[in-house]
This record gives sequence, C-alpha cells and structure tokens, in this order.
Amino acid sequence: MCTVCGCGEGETRIEGQEVGHHHHHHDHDHEHSHAHDHHHHHHDHEHAHHHHEGDHHHYGEGPAHAHAPGMSQSRMVQIEQDILGKNNQYANANRQLFRDQAILALNLVSSPGSGKTTLLTRSIDDLKSELPITVIEGDQQTANDADRIRETGVRALQINTGKGCHLDAHMVGHAMESLQPESNSLLFIENVGNLVCPAAFDLGEAHKVAILSVTEGEDKPLKYPDMFHAADLMILNKTDLLPYLDFDVEKCIEYARRVNPDIEVLQLSAKSGDGMQAWYEWIKSRMV
Repeated sequence: MCTVCGCGEGETRIEGQEVGHHHHHHDHDHEHSHAHDHHHHHHDHEHAHHHHEGDHHHYGEGPAHAHAPGMSQSRMVQIEQDILGKNNQYANANRQLFRDQAILALNLVSSPGSGKTTLLTRSIDDLKSELPITVIEGDQQTANDADRIRETGVRALQINTGKGCHLDAHMVGHAMESLQPESNSLLFIENVGNLVCPAAFDLGEAHKVAILSVTEGEDKPLKYPDMFHAADLMILNKTDLLPYLDFDVEKCIEYARRVNPDIEVLQLSAKSGDGMQAWYEWIKSRMV
C-alpha cells in the first residue's frame, strides 16, 4: 500500500514491456540509453528555484496524511518522503531529457469525464500538421484512449497502472525509451483520471494542465487544492453546455485563484471548437 495516495501495489504495464510493481521497487540498476538516473543528483539543485517543480509540500492537508493501521505517523511520513524523493530523481532526469531535446511536456490531469481525451484528440488533429506530437496515455486498465489517439495518426504509448491511481516519473522515463519523440516536439501526458494523487508526482513536465468540465462542481479547486495549486493552467471544458447548467464560471475561477493566484484559465469547448484557438496559442508560445 502506498502511503502517499492509498493505492495498492499493482503491476504496471507499458505496451511491449513490463515495469514491475507500482513505484515501490524502482531502485533496480538501470542500463538505459537515456542516462535515466545516472545524472539526476547533478540536477537537483538546478531545479530548486522553479516554482513547484520537484516540490511536493502539500498545499492542504492532502492525501499524504492518510493513516495506515498499525503504522506511526512519523513512519508514514518517512515512507512518503522516500517515495517522493525517489520519484523526484527520475523526474529531474526526465526534465533534463525534455530540455536537452526541446520537448514541451504537458501533464494533463482531471477527474474522469472531464472530456480530457476528446480535448486531446481534437488538439492533435488541429496541431499535427504544425507540430510533431507524441502521447503517453495513462489508464488503470484499458487501452481505449490510446487507440482513440492513434486514430489521429500520432504515436501514443499506453501505460496501464493496474491498481495505481497516477503515473509516476519512472513510468514516464520508461515510456520515453520506447517512444523516442523527436526534438522540438510536443509531448502530451494524459494522466490517470483523478485530482488527488497525480498532484504529488512530478513527471518532469513543463506544466500541469488541470481540465475541469463545467458539468462538475465549481468548488472542485477548493476540494482538490493540491492539484490546482500545482497546475499552471486550468481549462474549463464543455462551455457549450453552460446555458443548460447552474455552473458559476466566475466563482470557479475565483476559487482556483484563491488556491493558486498565478493560475491561468482558458474557457473552451472541445466539442464545438469554441475557444480552442487560445489553447493552441498557449501551447505554441511555450514551444522552445
């Protein structure tokens, strides 16, 4: 059991390879081509000044303060720090790889049903003629989303986390070895659908993008403050449905800014296409 998020130990499967147990056994030696953990200790200090990169102090009390029966709080905190510390080493190696190759990595996070995959497939269809794009797709069991993404013609790699409720940096590093994205490209990482655990796990991405559908409650940023604190952008999706709902857009944005004063907000509908251009401009302005 993972004390950080309460997920069980399960087998993680990356298409075409086996990664083993969920983020508890990541200390085996690597002989990987991308120097995946050989240089991470050199990079730790370089990233300390970046806001929230590699920094997992929880904004609220957060998921880290769950209790495991028969385990002292101090022991749980130690295990949590060990897990996150190991993750951050891999994340820093990923970050260096992304920088070296000028790959813009975006970590897309949301609850299930936010329209994240629809947003992703439409974005790919609209951008693929301008930008090289690859996708890492996280899901607990199925490859349905990766199959939908591959229909657009871009390369996608499925990671099934089993009982695990988030992607971690180690899985992403493994996926990068298989995907081998080209330089000066865009990498979308679609995380497992939940707003709790992915907040704590840095993948080495440039930005976390939190996608919130207007069919959800406008108080989600207050309910999941760690995630909205960690995100650089909040996308309010399904705005085409606003006439039929009681969703208060201004209140939702106010709640998000209460948690994270610097968060940017885009309102769009991946279904109608309204507002998508601003999202594409946001992406392009961040490409190296």
